[in-house]
Amino acid sequence: MKLLMLGGTEFVGRTITEDALDRGWEVTVFHRGHHAPPPGASALHGDRTAPGGLAALEAGEWDLVVDTWSGAPTAVRDSARLLRERTGGYAYVSSRSVYAYPAPAGLAEDGPLVGGSPDAGPTAYAENKRGGELAAVDAFGDRALLVRAGLIIGPYENVGRLPWWLDRTARGGPVLAPGPSELPLQYIDVRDLARWTLDAAAAGRGGAYNLVSPSGHATMGSLLEACAAVTAGGAELRWTGPAGILEAGVEPWTELPIWIPEGESHDYMHRGDVSKALTAGLKCRPVEETVADTWAWLRSLGGVAPQRPDRPVKGLSAEREAALLGL
Repeated sequence: MKLLMLGGTEFVGRTITEDALDRGWEVTVFHRGHHAPPPGASALHGDRTAPGGLAALEAGEWDLVVDTWSGAPTAVRDSARLLRERTGGYAYVSSRSVYAYPAPAGLAEDGPLVGGSPDAGPTAYAENKRGGELAAVDAFGDRALLVRAGLIIGPYENVGRLPWWLDRTARGGPVLAPGPSELPLQYIDVRDLARWTLDAAAAGRGGAYNLVSPSGHATMGSLLEACAAVTAGGAELRWTGPAGILEAGVEPWTELPIWIPEGESHDYMHRGDVSKALTAGLKCRPVEETVADTWAWLRSLGGVAPQRPDRPVKGLSAEREAALLGL
């Protein structure tokens, strides 16, 4: 297989590129040149947002394109149109954020969607992703695979969710653990996303798939216990009910990454229907493996994870945590 990876130097794109290389595929990475691609990949350079930025892609043929773009849909539109006659399929890593909010628990791929346009400039994240989906489908039809990922964690994470919990439990002491501990989570290890995406694309699958673990594959308890165990910092998880946390003005998801209390937002993020992807071969590794491998990667960097400049820094300050714990 000949893969053209649009991006391919950070987090999701890098993981997909490494998986393809491990399969023995011939991989070309198209990127701006800010970060080196994985060893073994060929590189083409260009800026999808600049006039003439796709010039390096005007020649060449590939079996598959994978695109993780989350900015203006016009970038997906222009890439897909340029490549549609010279590429077998187009896998677009989208998001479950394309579903209109609120969404009931158990929502499948046929649920109501936000508006979007392939001709739109940069707008909100959900509309960007929906516009990107429409751009891929407009150019490739049923050869377009729409990978609607939810929460993505694992090695190379540059958003700051799991790395924050690992760093926090590594410091030890009393840790504010947002409850209840049995709160079900729904996420995808980035390596499981990569494997499924390449398998599905190679098999010629098209259309939309919700790509996250089954709800409850892990819980807040199993996630944070795994963090505490692997970091071995002597962390003492102090489970705290959501009412007190919310009354204190703490922001779920951002100040306490991954955690969303039960209710409308939790249903939207952590209770989607993934039966279609499971039928199509999705397999999700244990949360303990995801946590341990992410910690090993984080330690290899000296404990400081990369941070995407377009995403806010996650986590609760030590002072705010201590106050909530009454310390």
